[in-house]
Amino acid sequence: MSPYILRQLEELNLLKHSLLQGESLTFTPPNDPETIQWETLLEAYSEGTLAENPEISLSSQPRIQVKTEDPHIWFEVALPPDYGDPQVSHSKRREHLSSAISIRGDSVTRSEQETWQGIIASAISELGDDSEYPIFDLISLHLLPRLHEFNTIRDTVPTSQSDNSLQHKGGVTATPSLQPPYHALFTSHHLISPTKRRNLQTWSSQLSISGFAKVGYPGIIYGQGTKEDIEEFVANIKAMQWLALKVRFVEPAPKTLSVEPTRDGPSDHERHWVEFERVGEVVQEMRRIGRESYVVEMGIGSTGTPSNSKP
Repeated sequence: MSPYILRQLEELNLLKHSLLQGESLTFTPPNDPETIQWETLLEAYSEGTLAENPEISLSSQPRIQVKTEDPHIWFEVALPPDYGDPQVSHSKRREHLSSAISIRGDSVTRSEQETWQGIIASAISELGDDSEYPIFDLISLHLLPRLHEFNTIRDTVPTSQSDNSLQHKGGVTATPSLQPPYHALFTSHHLISPTKRRNLQTWSSQLSISGFAKVGYPGIIYGQGTKEDIEEFVANIKAMQWLALKVRFVEPAPKTLSVEPTRDGPSDHERHWVEFERVGEVVQEMRRIGRESYVVEMGIGSTGTPSNSKP
């Protein structure tokens, strides 16, 4: 068996088992002989029953569809023939990714197509060159959360406005409520799990939480929203039974800058939820929104030892 096929099965298996309730991965076209063979191979790989050197004759690459419960839009992914080859350059890999992922739907408008093409291109540009599983990272950490967000918007605003809302959701605005905003901060030993990161992105979208997660070591989570939404967000995080997780505070947000997180500053179209990789980025972001003391006085981003007290 080609080492590329094994590598592709590994990533497809990872993606399949990372899906949340209401999400699905299927091979396409259905009932095609090679589609059936790919389904059989993935099932055997997942169960650990795949022979070391099975006799395989495949003339086409796997093509999959990743869907949510809303049937309006889904992603279709066609893996390139040399996908998984470590010798492929970063620039070539990005070209492959651009052509590998597309939007499908029964009634997708031209405007929606253009919006999603931009979202996919932006996600690819943000993908690190050291990503071990680029398709998995794109679908799981970037595109599926945006699709859930799109479905939520589409259910609450006229269809003609949904794609525009998706583009600009997360602009520089305060929490859209007459209630004073609340905010919460968590710290943990680490934040690595793709499932936890997916959950945070999904909950932030469902609950209209603006915030960020600092991945790696240590893990840091900050969110702002209405009191009700923040309390539910906090409860969801606690329910994951996260070892070494500390709730630093859950309280009304101060009357400082109330804008949403971004890597590039408040003048750009900002996202609802972002991820940072370095503690310095967290401090910079909290400084930008006028809340630097909430992390620095705990020892986050300073030479001091983190304390359990809040500012």
